[in-house]
Amino acid sequence: MKAMILAAGMGTRLRPLTNKTPKALVKVNGVPMLEIVILKLKAIGVLDIIINVHYLSEQIIDFLKKQNNFGIHIEISDESNELLDTGGGLKKASWFFDKNEPFILYNVDVISDINLIEMMEFHKRNNSLVTLAVRKRNSSRYFLFNDANELCGWENIKTSESIISNANQNLKQFAFSGIHIISSKIFSHFKYDGAFSIVPFYIEFSKSSKIMAYKHDKDLWFDIGDEKKLEIAEKFFKKN
Repeated sequence: MKAMILAAGMGTRLRPLTNKTPKALVKVNGVPMLEIVILKLKAIGVLDIIINVHYLSEQIIDFLKKQNNFGIHIEISDESNELLDTGGGLKKASWFFDKNEPFILYNVDVISDINLIEMMEFHKRNNSLVTLAVRKRNSSRYFLFNDANELCGWENIKTSESIISNANQNLKQFAFSGIHIISSKIFSHFKYDGAFSIVPFYIEFSKSSKIMAYKHDKDLWFDIGDEKKLEIAEKFFKKN
């Protein structure tokens, strides 16, 4: 099983912590977020990981070297010259993945006890192109799913922006948890180069391919997107 960790973000909402430290190395309860995610993936049998880097990338590379790549195979996808967003970053790393095997795409600032093995089995059982981990929580942006848990759209409630592939259904809002399982077949659909968002592609793919919601409301989940969220996570782990 292979995985990609998205670690190229600037971490602007975590400043001043990220003024001299990349977001991936910001610590939660004394442990860098990147280490938490790598060890979670390693624990379920992921022994091949590619990590995209951009801001202060040399610190991430040095950290991995000092940790001897945590005893697994780790590659770096260098985006130092241009931050490629999720779609562009994934396309640049496409060479790393097996043609006929699904892989995990995981945001470095997400900490969760989600059962990734169960999520992978759900993905395979439904023969999905993509499976998205989602929760029922307050957010400014939502993926929209029908009663069969199939993706039909996306909306930003702050800007009123939306992309809908099938509006003739009873659509339900779910917030994305920053974890995808993706079939390698997706790379044959990518038509653009450079930086691009994955969201419009998911909505377009959903017209002809199955993109499913994997709901995990009962799982522990933290998005370490800003200092307030980091503080909440720190307090939780210190108590537990």
